[in-house]
Amino acid sequence: MDFDLTEEQRLLKESVSKLLANRYDFEKRKAYGKAPDGWSRELWASYQELGLLGLPFEERHDGIGGGPIETMIVMEEFGRALALEPFFATVILSGALLRHGGSDPQKSALVPKIAAGELLLAFAQGERNSRYDLADVTTSARRDGANWILNGSKSVVLHGDCANKLIVSARTHGDQRDRNGIGLFVVDASASGVTRRGYATQDGLRAADITLTNVRVAAGDVLGDPAGGLPVIERAVDEAIAALCAEAVGAMTALQELTVEYLKTRKQFGVAIGSFQALQHRAADMLVALEQARSMALFATMMAAEENEAERRKAIAAAKVQIGRSARLVGQQAIQLHGGIGMTMEYKGGHYFKRLTMIDTLFGTADHHLAELARRGGLIDAA
Repeated sequence: MDFDLTEEQRLLKESVSKLLANRYDFEKRKAYGKAPDGWSRELWASYQELGLLGLPFEERHDGIGGGPIETMIVMEEFGRALALEPFFATVILSGALLRHGGSDPQKSALVPKIAAGELLLAFAQGERNSRYDLADVTTSARRDGANWILNGSKSVVLHGDCANKLIVSARTHGDQRDRNGIGLFVVDASASGVTRRGYATQDGLRAADITLTNVRVAAGDVLGDPAGGLPVIERAVDEAIAALCAEAVGAMTALQELTVEYLKTRKQFGVAIGSFQALQHRAADMLVALEQARSMALFATMMAAEENEAERRKAIAAAKVQIGRSARLVGQQAIQLHGGIGMTMEYKGGHYFKRLTMIDTLFGTADHHLAELARRGGLIDAA
């Protein structure tokens, strides 16, 4: 199998890398984080000019028709830069829900606005007690004539405080953890009955807790079957995890390079600490963990579009396990090798580790996915 990038993919990688290298050093990132939204609207416009906001969407909806490889390329560069913008929340996660669950009229109405940088989306899924169970939904949706009425609360909605519209999962019938009876509803974030409380997350991004009180949603704003939304959610989350794996590889790569450079310049007893064999062994362990993560991120990318749900879920779970384990090793070794400076807010090493830790937690930790993989019989059939 040929894993080399095409000419178009190389150009995409170079364009994104150049933009972020010029506009996203650590000091600028801190300034972007202090903006009202917690990220740069100016950079968002630059993403739009490069076509990144239409990356995964079909050309007939004003997208550029990119696939999982293109998503991997962009997310890896965003990981290296520790980008703050809501690209993942709007384009990757919510975009996947639209692509797999939305009708053509819905896509025609929403996707061009996303691609033009005019519409921000957020996926309101998690609840207080749901943990990592995507089927655990208590937010309710009941019919009211041709419309729906939503009531409930959602927690830690990524970039939910700045989104123009929310894609809300709500239960139309059944018990709390039933797989059937879950719908997806597009809700205007400024609609009557929607309350948002935004806050900064540990990795410098933004999230919101959202309360829905008798929020009215038109029938035309339901994505697909109002009782069959869970398969769409699961597929979108699988694609999102593959993108997160690529972002983690980008962050680990930058952190490993940063650590090796520090070992070359930091001196003790009159020599660079990188000359000490014990520290060289630790740096080598970081590189091995990084390359293992890179291989599994590529595997997740290859499997993200797999139509067989069982095979896709196993591949994504296996990748998330390795990403989580590698992220912990690379992050912990980086902090240890940097010493006290690695723990300071003024140094970017610790910020990479925070982001990697949040990626491990998002949609299930390494331990959670290892248990899921074991439940499904492992990545390779024992027979």
